[in-house]
Amino acid sequence: MINIIFGVLILGMVIAFIRLLKGPSLPDRVVALDLMAIIAVGMITAHAVRSDQSIYLDVALALALISFLGTIAFAFHIEKGELPWKKS
Repeated sequence: MINIIFGVLILGMVIAFIRLLKGPSLPDRVVALDLMAIIAVGMITAHAVRSDQSIYLDVALALALISFLGTIAFAFHIEKGELPWKKS
């Protein structure tokens, strides 16, 4: 059962990566990157269940929090219209 979950998560990661590469706009790419981080959290969690090691859940929680903060920061800069790497 866990192998099916990993297969679906990998398929989702590939689809999200394609959207990250193609995405017509910057917000599309930010959402795709956030989705990839969420899928990575799912993979870490599935691995924690498979290996019966709860320490991986702490790693997944930390990744989820950092990913959320990064997405909020990108959304803030996109809404303001100034991108951090294009300061003049």
